[in-house]
Amino acid sequence: MTRRACLAAAASALLAVTAAAPASAQAPLAGADWPQFRGTPTLTGVTSATVPATLKVKWTFEAGDAVESSAAIAGGVVYVGSQKGELLALDLATGKPRWRYKTVEGIGESSPAVSTALGLVFVGDLSGTVHAVRVANGQAAWTFKTKGEVKSSPVVVADKVVIGSYDGSLYGLDAKSGTPAWSVHTENYVHGTPAIVDGVAYFAGCDEVFRSIRVSDGKDLGDLPVGAYTGASVAVANGKAYFGTFENEVLAVDLKARKVVWRYQPKERQFPFYSSAAIADGKVILGGRDKVVHAIDAASGKAVWTFATKARVESSAAVAGSRVYIGSNDGRFYVLDLATGKPVWEYESGSPMTTSPAIANGAVVIGTTDGTIICFGA
Repeated sequence: MTRRACLAAAASALLAVTAAAPASAQAPLAGADWPQFRGTPTLTGVTSATVPATLKVKWTFEAGDAVESSAAIAGGVVYVGSQKGELLALDLATGKPRWRYKTVEGIGESSPAVSTALGLVFVGDLSGTVHAVRVANGQAAWTFKTKGEVKSSPVVVADKVVIGSYDGSLYGLDAKSGTPAWSVHTENYVHGTPAIVDGVAYFAGCDEVFRSIRVSDGKDLGDLPVGAYTGASVAVANGKAYFGTFENEVLAVDLKARKVVWRYQPKERQFPFYSSAAIADGKVILGGRDKVVHAIDAASGKAVWTFATKARVESSAAVAGSRVYIGSNDGRFYVLDLATGKPVWEYESGSPMTTSPAIANGAVVIGTTDGTIICFGA
């Protein structure tokens, strides 16, 4: 695949190896909140929240344009962006809006990140602007302008907001002021969200390089060429990073050994992986543009199970208990058994779901490309 093809593929999706100690596994997110894309800075998509065995639609909200931004949930509030150019704060219990914040342009795939300590929610928009908004009233605290679209989601660690841009840079911004502490330039778009473990940010992008950057000062701790363009975000667990590529593979990188330890490629149908991985029960779970949800053994890279949908799967799975929650471009939301991949329940929305589920307080929230935000619960 050429670099030009990678850029086109990344645009159409809108419709690091270190010498430091190995990253450690992180316990599942506590059930009360899902404060950022994939739940925690490790981006593993796992929560300890209890989800009702039987789901129903609790409420829906019409955002007025496509929702490609995955929701964050914190303090009983759902935060989600839309292509209308709004960051919405919705009551988790009722779906009623608390406030709307207007962005410069539409919000694409950048998903909000909430810092309850600072009382701020962060998100990027397609003008390249990163916004910090006060959770209390929806008023701007600060903005920072990059030189390209922002589809990466912010990650808040200590006093920094770390986020990528289509100007080819990863930025470390002061969370209180928006002042750039550092930036690291790559050779192509930084589309995915960085995973952050033990003070190091791991990400891969369209320059075919897996990178590790120290969050405190932006120092490059080591790069690994992986031979493939990457639109997905990296998930990190037990000293390994997992991510899919546009070369139709899923990779596992050993962070201490600085090498790719396995590559998974389906034999039947070979299509890019755009979905980001969930890591649970020794499995790497992610969707493919081959219309299939794949569960891969995290140790060996061998297939454990697959589940076929009727369209591309660009939604990233969330895991709670023994179940996997994921959307598909076929307009359906699926609940699968984690051990076997067998379907437990599904809901047809009638519109593609490219966003990823957020799970908190017994509720599951996901958006659709027709602008509907859906909350499932008891």
